[in-house]
Amino acid sequence: MSGTLLDVSHVSKIFTRGGLFSSRRIVAVNDVSFRIEAGKPEIFTIIGESGSGKTTLSRMILNIEHPSRGRLAFDGVDLAMVRSNADRMAFMHKVQPIFQNPFEAFNPLKQLDRYLFMTSRRFHGEGDPAAIELAVDGALRKVGLSLKEIRHRYPHELSGGQLQRVAIARALLADPKLIVADEPVSMVDASLRMSIVNLFKTLRDDLGISIVYVTHDLATAYYISDRIIIMQKGSVVESGDARAVLSAPQHPYSRQLRDAVLLPGVATAASPQT
Repeated sequence: MSGTLLDVSHVSKIFTRGGLFSSRRIVAVNDVSFRIEAGKPEIFTIIGESGSGKTTLSRMILNIEHPSRGRLAFDGVDLAMVRSNADRMAFMHKVQPIFQNPFEAFNPLKQLDRYLFMTSRRFHGEGDPAAIELAVDGALRKVGLSLKEIRHRYPHELSGGQLQRVAIARALLADPKLIVADEPVSMVDASLRMSIVNLFKTLRDDLGISIVYVTHDLATAYYISDRIIIMQKGSVVESGDARAVLSAPQHPYSRQLRDAVLLPGVATAASPQT
């Protein structure tokens, strides 16, 4: 299949803060454009520090926020036209979010398997209970878990890494074409982060799902990304092949970010000379 999966065209988002007599305009995202092609699954990473506009941009891709200027289209459909409940459901069938804190994604008083059963019914109809259980177990196995492991368990009974895997399994139940993951490992124990990052590579390679990976972490971005954009104060300051950009950044801000971390196999200004 050819064509464009996600088209972000000259998108800006402006917020107005303050009262009736005193207000100020905040340009959260300024004239951002990029495309993700259909039939070419990739991990497209949006990098930036807090306040760079990366989360606002991800929320516009998810159609939670609407652009002040510009256009976003998914699978050829302008997101401004996604208004009815049926349209929203069709969009959510194809685009699923993974949020930063997995403990906030689930009601602490609700058993996790109930969430997954409900999600399966939402996207695929009531169906046979045994078929629903099979679908849920299949989604969990894709992320390294099983229905037996999480049945009747509450969120607090799992680690942050396990819970983030459940959140990813829940997203997979919709059979999405695109997953938007906003800082998905920042709340996960450091020892488990790479397992989640590797899981995104598996989703790309084995399931053909494209990932928009939103992060401030250049180390994981360098490891898993195909292409990146680097954002500063709402604008894209550098973009391109991930390894090429992060190995030899051209913009001063990109170099500053790169030199603040130790990337494998990349010499930085701060690295000792041998």
